[in-house]
Amino acid sequence: MFSSLAPARRRLVLALLVLVAVGVVVVAAIVASSLRTDDPVASVDQSVPGPVLLVPGFGGSTGALDVLAAALREDGRDATVVALPDGGVGDLTAQAGTLRDAADAALTRTGATSVDVVGYSAGGVVARIWAADLGGAEQARRIVTLGSPHHGTQVAGLAAQVLPDRCPTACQQLAPDSSVLAALNSGDETPEGPQWVSIWTDVDQVVTPPTSAELDGAIDIPVQSVCADSTVDHGNLPRDPLVAAMVSAQLEGGSTTQLGAADCSRLS
Repeated sequence: MFSSLAPARRRLVLALLVLVAVGVVVVAAIVASSLRTDDPVASVDQSVPGPVLLVPGFGGSTGALDVLAAALREDGRDATVVALPDGGVGDLTAQAGTLRDAADAALTRTGATSVDVVGYSAGGVVARIWAADLGGAEQARRIVTLGSPHHGTQVAGLAAQVLPDRCPTACQQLAPDSSVLAALNSGDETPEGPQWVSIWTDVDQVVTPPTSAELDGAIDIPVQSVCADSTVDHGNLPRDPLVAAMVSAQLEGGSTTQLGAADCSRLS
């Protein structure tokens, strides 16, 4: 058929055929791209609780969490306080690596399929880094944070500006404008996989403003929304019996739950 065409017309037809072929390829690529989705994180069985890992705050004091760990053990849970590197004042990403190792060890030791994590203060930010960047979202069943500066604290911001020599790496990373928090909050604040809860106190003078503990996608529970007369401050969050009961309520059962004033008498 082409041999009967004049050379100029033959070149025109061939050019048109090439354009059509290219168009088909482009359309196919667009369709394939629209159908392609990232593999979702496998859902953890919410009905089967595993060991609990408690992550200390800035300074790494494990003693602050011993009371809460003991309360969870009384509930029959396997609870371990994670010892953080560098005294808990070094790079938060390195601390998240320690949490990853602790989770791997707990799963191996117990044969469980998931862990629950309770992060106190900066420990809640560490738990988020672990979940977002180090595979924690595939291992965690529940992540509960206590008074965590998810969007930074003005206390750290002021320290970084006025006393930079006395504001170590973790302190600088907890400033509201830190690159670590900017990256952590730039996308999904609560990656798919675990169920998320943020518990905090209205009278927090360390995490300022206290609403920095609010976490998009989590169940947010100010302690005072449960018991209005609570005066628990930042330092006593992991030692307070009401808070311990709130944490236990979020770690038991088949799902997390929003708590309110109707639960005060039951939990306190």
